[in-house]
Amino acid sequence: MTSIRFALNHMAAPSLAIDDFFALAKSLGIDSVEIRNDLSGNAILDGTKPEAIREAAARQGLTIISINALQRFNEWNEARAREAQELIDYASACGAKALVLVPKNDGTGCADGERQVNLRQSLAALKPMLEKAGITGLVEPLGFEICSLRSKTEAAEAIRELGAQSTFRLVHDTFHHHLAGEAATFPELAGLVHISGVSDPAVSVADMRDSHRVLVGADDRLDNAGQIKALLQAGYAGPFSFEPFAAEVHAVKDPAGVLRASMDYLNARV
Repeated sequence: MTSIRFALNHMAAPSLAIDDFFALAKSLGIDSVEIRNDLSGNAILDGTKPEAIREAAARQGLTIISINALQRFNEWNEARAREAQELIDYASACGAKALVLVPKNDGTGCADGERQVNLRQSLAALKPMLEKAGITGLVEPLGFEICSLRSKTEAAEAIRELGAQSTFRLVHDTFHHHLAGEAATFPELAGLVHISGVSDPAVSVADMRDSHRVLVGADDRLDNAGQIKALLQAGYAGPFSFEPFAAEVHAVKDPAGVLRASMDYLNARV
């Protein structure tokens, strides 16, 4: 039996201050965490200095595997370049190993030909910035129909074409993988797996949104257990990071208890 190397994204308990979030991870026996730049009044957005986050992680013996995320990364312009540099500098200073790269998800830039050109332009611009800092770029295709980068295959092709496999890796998100309907998984290029389940029996796959993403249990419709098992069997040895967005998960008074239950459920199935 292969054990799952779990990680914790701050979205699993976004109301916790960074110290408490790190303590939660430690209490679960998790040694890898993801911090976010989209939690108002918390972590990065509240002005916390990167050195403070580095010290807080060190106190708990944690590795910060990523900052999540540079949004609209495949819409390259001066503003995006500045934002990217700020996040790369923050990642370096707080000890984060990688920066998650999220594509435009508003129905624009989706045309065949256009999206591939935009993707390559952005990766080519980001490559020297990331390499100078020793930070990995984690490209995360989103499964939504309105997304400008749904396909891991397209992302993998661009990374290989640029000869940039040492700079960029893929995020395999179990939710987005299910929505995209793409069979290919690219375990050899995967640098991170995001895990979340959907248990609502009424919502169609086309209508699934972040608000439906809960912790994985017996009623999961995304086959997280099967996806995780297949990735492990194919040689993926990286972290599996809990990333639930549902309000009902965030409202739980005992996040450690529900996270531990999900860990136990998944461990029993791989």
